[in-house]
Amino acid sequence: MSQTLTSTFGVDGMTCGHCVAAVTEELTALPGVKNVSIELVKGGTSQVTVVSDEPLGDDALRGAVEEAGYALTPKGSLL
Repeated sequence: MSQTLTSTFGVDGMTCGHCVAAVTEELTALPGVKNVSIELVKGGTSQVTVVSDEPLGDDALRGAVEEAGYALTPKGSLL
């Protein structure tokens, strides 16, 4: 039986559906990711939730978001 893990964090700078699609594509490409959902806050900090079947490190999440052209909220303010 596999486990299900949820990671929730903020991403700054997203303003539209294209932004959501880019971040979703990069996060979905990470090993073990089963689902990505994003609550878009135009011009603010959007809430991103990633469901996976294996632990995802902060570096992997940060790298995927940066590859899409955006930034995680600063350390310590992760949701």
